[in-house]
Amino acid sequence: MRHTVPTRLTLLALAAALAGCAVGPAYERPDPLQAGAALPGTYKEAEGWVPAAPADALERGPWWTLFEDPELDRLARQVEAANQNVAVAVANYAQARALVAQQRASLFPVVTLGAGADRAGGGERSADNSYRLQIGASWEPDVFGRLRNAVTGAEASAQATAADLASAVLAAQGELAINYFSLRQTDAQREMLASTIEGYERVLQITSNRFEAGIAARSDVLQAQTQLANARSDALGLQNQRAQLEHAIAVLVGQTPSTFALPPAPWHVSVPDVPVGVPSTLLQRRPDIAAAERDVAAANADIGIARSAYFPNFGLSANYGNTTSRVGDLFSASAAAWSFGLSAAQTIFNAGATRASVQGAEARHQATVARYRQVVLDAFAAVENGLSATRVLEQQQQLRAEAAEAAGLVEEQILNRYKAGQVSYTEVVQAQVTALNARRSLVQVQADRQTAAVSLIQSLGGGWQEAALATAAR
Repeated sequence: MRHTVPTRLTLLALAAALAGCAVGPAYERPDPLQAGAALPGTYKEAEGWVPAAPADALERGPWWTLFEDPELDRLARQVEAANQNVAVAVANYAQARALVAQQRASLFPVVTLGAGADRAGGGERSADNSYRLQIGASWEPDVFGRLRNAVTGAEASAQATAADLASAVLAAQGELAINYFSLRQTDAQREMLASTIEGYERVLQITSNRFEAGIAARSDVLQAQTQLANARSDALGLQNQRAQLEHAIAVLVGQTPSTFALPPAPWHVSVPDVPVGVPSTLLQRRPDIAAAERDVAAANADIGIARSAYFPNFGLSANYGNTTSRVGDLFSASAAAWSFGLSAAQTIFNAGATRASVQGAEARHQATVARYRQVVLDAFAAVENGLSATRVLEQQQQLRAEAAEAAGLVEEQILNRYKAGQVSYTEVVQAQVTALNARRSLVQVQADRQTAAVSLIQSLGGGWQEAALATAAR
């Protein structure tokens, strides 16, 4: 019996030594593109853009300040604190971190303390008291890496959840910026339409005076009335559009629409110049790409967990305690009893369930790799689209400005010729409609440029700091 304890200690040391025999595959970050496809050295649509070297470690900063709008700055800062979609992502991340702690705890022994008291009797037998006090411990040595793979998978999932949180914040702030610019565009169009309505009212008065003087036909008055009524109807439509945008902004900043108001204000049409990095750096900046890559790591860990089912599970347990009829004897060493145990369990036959589990984990890993590569491809396409839209919209704005200026001059000349009786009122209406549409198209393309800039910034993974970029480039 004197060799029992050393023998058990030897078994314990052996089990601890076997804990390094992990069976899971070592994780290797997959290539972002399919085998044989190299990352392009530049963007197809990036001609004329300043190259940069963004990286995930660089401070992005509040990217919305690039648009130089204090009201947008105020609203964007509320999103991270009050937006409920962001709050959901924050809670999901906290849950993921708790799961990591839970999985890590499984690597350590579990210690329990138990106590109890019973009183039993019956018939002519006197009642007996029984008291118990016991402390026990159990531990499952991670012989084949199942528990460590579970921790690794949970950590990768938590990192993916953190990236999802960053995506949620970036998406909410981007949506806020787009809605805000759309609202300011609507304010600009309403102001422009109000000025146009005033002009239509003056023209209607002129036309009515000419009709009363017998110079113009009644059809001219009716046309002027129709044009004025349509313009007033368009103004009401813009009013409804603004209200809906204001309600959407209220929800994004975590307020009820009834308690939120955004008064009309001058629209600062500022479009920042976005320095564009080479495509390989995109993989380090976009949170959705980071999340997809972490999903691959988690799936790789799941393969190790599935493979560990091919091998036995070991367990160690120890107990020390006492059972006595008197409370005072509970702490008596002479009456105490102890036990130590080693257990092992191995599945002999399960009709191929383990093999199917491993195959399923390997298939899931392949799916996450394909999903990761698809996210990368979508990211490249989004940047290319953003660059193309930014370049084209800048050219369109110049042309729209020329068209608006020319249409305004035509409108003025046609109206003067009508007052002189040289043209019909139909030509006046056509010139006014053309001028109004040209002005509204100019306002629209200005808003589109800001929206395209927001989308491009989101495609690049967020904002940047020029000083940090210059340092990284050196």
